[in-house]
Amino acid sequence: MNKKKYYLLIVICFFIQATYAQEKKDSLVMQIHLNYGKSRLELQKKYISNSDTLEIETLKFYISNIEVMYTDNTVKKSKVNYHLVDIKNPNSLAIPIDAKQNKLINKVSFYIGIDSTASVSGALGGDLDPSKGMYWAWQSGYINMKIEGKSNSCKTRKNQFQFHLGGYLKPNYALRKIEIPIQKKQIPNGVINIIADIGNLFSEISLKETNSIMIPGKAAMQIADLSAKIFSVK
Repeated sequence: MNKKKYYLLIVICFFIQATYAQEKKDSLVMQIHLNYGKSRLELQKKYISNSDTLEIETLKFYISNIEVMYTDNTVKKSKVNYHLVDIKNPNSLAIPIDAKQNKLINKVSFYIGIDSTASVSGALGGDLDPSKGMYWAWQSGYINMKIEGKSNSCKTRKNQFQFHLGGYLKPNYALRKIEIPIQKKQIPNGVINIIADIGNLFSEISLKETNSIMIPGKAAMQIADLSAKIFSVK
């Protein structure tokens, strides 16, 4: 390669990197922080909640239909309708929304789970692909949230607990809407930092009494209500 072509290649690479960096800088992103209390949630680490000692082995949930509302009453919707958050996939914790606006954000809203429209459409691709392990069948639709682990409080095989929360048919419609007020100081560099504190969920559950929910029903609706309370802005 002669020097002219070599320098041209360097210029092209520099331009691509600069363009990518600028796009990243100008993007509005929702960053999910999975916590247990005030600390980052770690798999297979022992946590204490009420009288239970527990370990989390699996944590997945869907975030859907994100909307950012500005103080001028305009609304920006995420281009991605359904996004699977998986603690085992760090890249899934950052959800791109759109280009950053030079306006003040009033609040952000989203749903935990998959709406009935997607559920009755049958298994879809991307994050809705059945290979993600979050699809029951067309009769029951998608699992909105999956939490698995173990605790000595559970008198089950290998002391395991399993919560597969979902359902799209009333009265067992597990979709829950979250609305979080936002202040300017809480969105540095176009990043909306959202905490999902799993400790808040288990503080309301006795694993000795409730440790397996695998189908839509009243018990799943009660845990779905609790799951809506784990989110806050950082």
